[in-house]
Amino acid sequence: MAEQQKNGLNEALETGASAAHLARGAVKVGKAVSGAAKGAAAGGPYGAAAGALWEGRKAVGKFAAAAAVLLLLPVLFVLMLPGLLFDGFSSAFSPADPETPILNSENALVENANTITYTISTILGEGMEDVMNRIERDFSVSGGDGMEVINPYELGPVYNANLFISQYCAAKEKDFADISIADMAAVMRRGKSHLYSYQRTEEIREKTVEDPDTGEETTISEKWMIYTISYNGEAYFADQVFALTDEQKSLASDYAQNLSLFLGDGLIQNLEDWEGNSIPSLGDVRFTDGATEVVYFNQLDERYAGKPYGTDHIGGYGCGPTSMAIVVSSLADETVDPEQMARWAYENGYWCKGSGSYHALIPGAAAHWGLAVSGCSPSEPQRILDALADGKLVVAIMSKGHFTSGGHFIVLRGVKDGKILVADPASYRRSGQLWDLSIILNEASRRAGAGGPFWIIG
Repeated sequence: MAEQQKNGLNEALETGASAAHLARGAVKVGKAVSGAAKGAAAGGPYGAAAGALWEGRKAVGKFAAAAAVLLLLPVLFVLMLPGLLFDGFSSAFSPADPETPILNSENALVENANTITYTISTILGEGMEDVMNRIERDFSVSGGDGMEVINPYELGPVYNANLFISQYCAAKEKDFADISIADMAAVMRRGKSHLYSYQRTEEIREKTVEDPDTGEETTISEKWMIYTISYNGEAYFADQVFALTDEQKSLASDYAQNLSLFLGDGLIQNLEDWEGNSIPSLGDVRFTDGATEVVYFNQLDERYAGKPYGTDHIGGYGCGPTSMAIVVSSLADETVDPEQMARWAYENGYWCKGSGSYHALIPGAAAHWGLAVSGCSPSEPQRILDALADGKLVVAIMSKGHFTSGGHFIVLRGVKDGKILVADPASYRRSGQLWDLSIILNEASRRAGAGGPFWIIG
């Protein structure tokens, strides 16, 4: 039976390939199609129609569901493109599960997601080596006496894998049959010199030296070269390596959001209904019902909503900086409002254009303000409860559910009557409710980076 399924599916694949030229036309209207899919969150990268198939795949049957998806190929192609189906057109069945078509295997998709993320991370590491080599070469001809490198990414790269994947797929609209992990890696490696750049400044530093014969100390001046490394970001990479048109950039943005919804990774933090609206100033709000008094900020507050976060705005994309403004103002010895935190996050490379913040913002900001931070997984609920009982705060990155339709940072601020108190930077109302820990654990991002989806800060 398995062999018959494979033969049948291979025939369907051939039929899909012959019809795939229709996908070229679909790509041209991809913005409208993927925009519609983005509104159908349950469908993830498959959109509304594929979402229905996905939900009913067990009842329909493995082969029938996969074949039905293939029949919808001309329409679904633009929706499935960023869905990590890099093996879906060349290998109908997952090597790990030969009985299950890749198009119907959630495990295969997640496995591919992890493989691609690892590949991107590896290439970013190579990009870091490249920029360090360029710095060494520059210093060797600079005439400087000493060199200092300021590297905000020393502990690890920051990036949005979904945007890289989506930009690559959008760029391949004419060559969709060649989409593969190996090809994506090759394209990125050719452009790895575009990943990081550096700025050089010069400083005169005084140094005390001792004469070995007389023991006399003398102060001398040295010229030091200070190199600051910057991550150019996925937007820069889209221009320089993938050479995307404006239409392709828009398409890639929709692809990335669909993919993030499907994977539940919380990489796209965007209040989609935000159109410049705000709420009246909340003034000085403090929550005192937990073990720690918490200074509350709201990203939609009229004082902050329209302020810039990179080229975006705090109101639509600033849940990360606003959450860390809450944490730092509550635990450190200074008050840092969302506007100040957004500026710091942007200047230090934690802003991701059109997507909110890299998850590394949380441990990065905590460390900058001298706060101890440790990552925590959903499988460690007692650690979260103990931390909150001890007066610590816990930042969480949430995926689709009660708090967001995509991705959203919130702060867990205490325990009361066996339930969790939160500070939701997008909702004062939700911040006044009590929440079951199970809801928060179940809706936390399943693929958070930088040690998440929970960060205990004390």
